[in-house]
Amino acid sequence: MSLLVTGSIGIDTVTTPYGVSENCLGGSAIYFSLAASYFSPVRLVGVIGSDCPFNLAEVFAGKQVDLHGLEKRELSRTFRWKGSYHDTMSEAITDNIELNVLAEAPPQVPEEFRDSKFVFLANTAPALQIELLEQVERPAFVAADTMSCWISGRADDLKRLLQRIDCLVINAEEARELACESNLVRAGDIILQMGPRIVIIKKGESGLMMTNTSGQRFALPAFAASEVKDPTGAGDSFAGAMMGRLAEVGKTDFASLKEAVVYGTVAASFTISDFSVSGINSITRQDIEKRFNELKELVAF
Repeated sequence: MSLLVTGSIGIDTVTTPYGVSENCLGGSAIYFSLAASYFSPVRLVGVIGSDCPFNLAEVFAGKQVDLHGLEKRELSRTFRWKGSYHDTMSEAITDNIELNVLAEAPPQVPEEFRDSKFVFLANTAPALQIELLEQVERPAFVAADTMSCWISGRADDLKRLLQRIDCLVINAEEARELACESNLVRAGDIILQMGPRIVIIKKGESGLMMTNTSGQRFALPAFAASEVKDPTGAGDSFAGAMMGRLAEVGKTDFASLKEAVVYGTVAASFTISDFSVSGINSITRQDIEKRFNELKELVAF
């Protein structure tokens, strides 16, 4: 089924204990689309400025990514993020951020994209996520990401968004903040009462927990990756592979969701293995399936 993503396209500078990657390609929509394209055609909606140095048609060459929703604004500058990771690389430190084009009006969803059945609203202001969602006619499954600054600074808009989506993808600290509850099991249940029928809480190297309004739960460890060079984009790659798999099978029952988050976890393990998009962009579906089976064997008992 058709899959649409809307999110950031950025110019990143990332420092980790393994080196520095300056002015590299980044952004939630980029990582998401690359990961999702291994499973399903992707419709990308995003905006860049005239200073964007990347030829996205070349980046996505041979991939199932439709760029008709990409808007270039000649009088604007592209989103930029500078971040660093230290020690265990469990947390990104934002050293500098320039919203640039992301502080402007969001891009329009092309008419030919408005019949999309699966929609992912990557992290941005909740009001903009709602505005973009309203341009899609009758989606079958909508998932969204958020972050701490919207939880604390745009709480009313976020609560309106939660009433409009099927699934919220959120990290552990954000879940605790949103639910005002330190226990993640209870936090997940509290967030479900806010609107979504599924909550996926990412716990970094500790894996994830998923719960739904029917009381079903699923916990999964992270893939045991032997190489971690740059965690940037891991969460977006997770969401991309998860949503791509759901669109591929056309189902969102709990069994399909469990399988999809395993694929998401595997995709994230490739992303963290190299800087920028090199890790997720240099693999095949066969590589993904191999790690999927390895992770399946790891948790079997």
